[in-house]
Amino acid sequence: MEQVGKIIFYQDQNFQGDYYECSSDCPELSSHLSRCGSVRVKSGAWVLFERPNYLGGQYVLTSGEYPDYHHWKGSTDSVRSCHAIPNFSGTFRIRVYEKPDFSGQMLECTQDVKQLSDVWSPGAIHSAQVQDGAWIFYELPDYRGRQYLLERGQYRRFGEWAAMEPTVGSLRRVRDI
Repeated sequence: MEQVGKIIFYQDQNFQGDYYECSSDCPELSSHLSRCGSVRVKSGAWVLFERPNYLGGQYVLTSGEYPDYHHWKGSTDSVRSCHAIPNFSGTFRIRVYEKPDFSGQMLECTQDVKQLSDVWSPGAIHSAQVQDGAWIFYELPDYRGRQYLLERGQYRRFGEWAAMEPTVGSLRRVRDI
């Protein structure tokens, strides 16, 4: 059985001010808090979105404390929705492709890749198939830059994981660390 988790959003930095506890997806957080200054992830893995209804910039957080938005690599305290990532156990597997619709060169990964250019020469990822687990694509190497969550399924074009460009510098498995 998949377990979800628990996350606590605080209005101010350093876990101060009003707070809202959440244990499931929430498409609209602003009805609970006007801003998000800090976050405690008690369990599970979560993706935070800058806009309501799971839109805008994404930030994937696992168990731990995030005293301000810089700690989750955010650029603002605007967190307007959240999604609980199911707890996966076992294997992780993703296939990435250099062209749309799963064509061109293919690379299959089962482990984190800190610098994609070390193992992938095409330079861009236009489509992907997540076969096991959930993965985060990072725009830059070393798990930096914009983040994109990919859960089990098929992504025929990079826009389907909400990217504006097919640039992926690193990728990581989502695990409740």
